[in-house]
Amino acid sequence: MAASSIRNSLKSHYPWAAFPLIISAPMRVMSGPALAFAVSEAGGLGFIGPGIKPESILTDLTEAASLCSQRASDAARLNVQDEGVLPVGIGFQLWNGDLGSAKEAAEKFIPAAIWLFAPKDGQKDVDDWTEGLRGVTKGRSQIWLQVGTVGEAVEAAESKRGRPDVLVVQGQEAGGHGRTSDGASLGTLVPEIKDTLEERGAGDIPLFAAGGIADGRGVAAALCLGASGVVMGTRFLCSNEARIKKGYQDAVLEAKDGGKNTVRTHLYNHLRGTFGWPEEKWAPRTIVNRSWEEHTQGGISFDQLKEKHDQSVKEDGDKAWGRQTGRTATYAGSGVGLVRSVDPAGEIVEKTREEAKKILRSLQSGLQV
Repeated sequence: MAASSIRNSLKSHYPWAAFPLIISAPMRVMSGPALAFAVSEAGGLGFIGPGIKPESILTDLTEAASLCSQRASDAARLNVQDEGVLPVGIGFQLWNGDLGSAKEAAEKFIPAAIWLFAPKDGQKDVDDWTEGLRGVTKGRSQIWLQVGTVGEAVEAAESKRGRPDVLVVQGQEAGGHGRTSDGASLGTLVPEIKDTLEERGAGDIPLFAAGGIADGRGVAAALCLGASGVVMGTRFLCSNEARIKKGYQDAVLEAKDGGKNTVRTHLYNHLRGTFGWPEEKWAPRTIVNRSWEEHTQGGISFDQLKEKHDQSVKEDGDKAWGRQTGRTATYAGSGVGLVRSVDPAGEIVEKTREEAKKILRSLQSGLQV
């Protein structure tokens, strides 16, 4: 399908959107209502991430609805009253999510989009969640599915029950949980998925690129690869509205050379007491620190590492994060070195969008003879 047709389709579902369309990822706990609403208010689409418990989404959506109500002029501009749809999205982690709680929240608030990721039982889980959520929202919430391989994208696109409205193509550069060992970079993954879907008659599904994008240069590159828009996560960790500890935020600002100083590993999940992820499929990318260094050097058991980790979290405050002294998880993508300041989320969206447009205009101008 032509890019203009896909854009028109997106505009019909997200009438407040400005293009290139910039999305804030549904980062667990850290992507709350304030961040999501600020991104949508600036012409993007903000997602609320999973909370500590599945039922936390009800609290967050209640707050998001309150934000819309408090800012009536913005609500009108965002077409909040259109079919009662909230101008934000919500994200669900399927492997440990509760479909019942998700359906309750989606039916009550009707978010503009629902992002699904990390199914334990593959496409079957995606089908069940998609079918259930479409049923309670009567199709008013678009289903966004995160994929990390060509095979995942094809299986979803050809599913009779769980065909998504949008595919989020996550490259290996991404922070948080991505493919453990079979992922690829956005530079090859986006165009191959786009070509493959077009060959199979599924070229109408918009692709949004995620992983390592932190400024307008990344947005422009993703559009050239065939994406209809982009998702940013790590950049929004350093927004004023993120629900994040100062030590975590400082560690993101401090980090440089993300290819060297971030790693995809289950170590930090385990140190934090998080188990149960389908580890053969997904592993999180994090900034390395003393826990990782001692783990790779050997000579120290996991129990000893965990004892040091827990003591640091309890006693060290913001110093529990950080490259030199930190011990706890600092999930971030390999583009972390491009994040240099803490800014309002709306400004991040607007500045990134304008930078991308300027680059694309310059490229177009340079090609004119």
